[in-house]
Amino acid sequence: MGRPKYAWLLVALLWVVALLNYVDRQVIYALFPLLEKDFRLTGAQLGLLSTVFLWVYAAASPLGGYLADRFRRTRVILLSLLVWSAVTWATGQANTYIALLATRALMGFSEAFYIPAALALIADHHSERTRSTATGLHQSGLYTGIVLGGVAGGWLGEHYGWRSPFTILGASGVAYFVLLAFGLRPASRSAAASRLPLKGSLKSLAALPGYWRLSAVFALMGLVNWLVYTWLPTYLYERFGLTLTLAGFSATFYIQAASFAGILAGGLAGDYWGTRHSKGRIWIQAAGLLAAAPFLFAVGSTHSRVVLVTALLLFGLGRGIYDSNAMPVLCQIAPQHLRSTGYGVFNFLSCVVGGLAAAAAGWLKAVFGLGVAFQVAALLLMVGAALLVTVKPSTALPGH
Repeated sequence: MGRPKYAWLLVALLWVVALLNYVDRQVIYALFPLLEKDFRLTGAQLGLLSTVFLWVYAAASPLGGYLADRFRRTRVILLSLLVWSAVTWATGQANTYIALLATRALMGFSEAFYIPAALALIADHHSERTRSTATGLHQSGLYTGIVLGGVAGGWLGEHYGWRSPFTILGASGVAYFVLLAFGLRPASRSAAASRLPLKGSLKSLAALPGYWRLSAVFALMGLVNWLVYTWLPTYLYERFGLTLTLAGFSATFYIQAASFAGILAGGLAGDYWGTRHSKGRIWIQAAGLLAAAPFLFAVGSTHSRVVLVTALLLFGLGRGIYDSNAMPVLCQIAPQHLRSTGYGVFNFLSCVVGGLAAAAAGWLKAVFGLGVAFQVAALLLMVGAALLVTVKPSTALPGH
């Protein structure tokens, strides 16, 4: 474990990187109308800009996690930030649709290396007493980035053109890379992992008791997240008659704001119960899913705006409680030299399942309506909670 002051400084430094990670990937969605007009794109072409990012990000996530386990996590973080910031800047210079597609693919590849490495590095520097709180605070940067990407990106695009957000964000990321390079303390490579090939790491993960149940639950949460990100604005627009602007705001702000509160509450609760019972963090995670599920079901069934807003807030709260404990619970299953790879596999499965679910929801929309898709997703969260409570933590892991 690192020194206490540096351990919290690390969280603060990486919070900004987490924010940039999600702002840079999300900002393009706020600029779709401008890109559509400038490049004369079809809806399918706009959709492919999202899909190519997701596919490449998913495919690269296990590799990104593995490299952070085998080599110095700090170097992986720094290189990832530098490359995706350069790619963000290059996106603003694109003059053809093919160039836009290429930058989105490169964005997916370079960003896939960050989150597994960052969460594992934070876990390395925090003990059981603070690990959930620390990783939860880091995750709040992701939530902030989602909202900021939509709001600031849309404002900049409206006033200064679609290229300006990419240029500003890319330059900001490169500048922060310089600051981060001085702020991060050099970390040594894990000796236990230094000679493990990727195949060996994946085989070791597959043999861990409970790992695939944790992976399945993370994939179910990914299914829900991608369903919400993809279809909730449309659902609110159609069912409640909201304007496109209000539907977009309602679909993001309430959930992200409540998730911010949830990760703080879940982090503190996870650290409290995790130091008192071996399954304390798992219970807190399961409680988050059990809290989120009925309110997601309510989102898919209510016609009341008051009930809708309440349900969105409480769903976000439960989701945040789950997210704050994802890496700390993985730390109870996987040894230190497999944690980043393990989280990379989580991301891979989450993106694959989430992408399929987003497509399946389009079919459900035509046949049964989007409300049914949200109701089915809520039931799957209940299944995830049931799977979680069957996981038994390991009690003798190095670096635990």
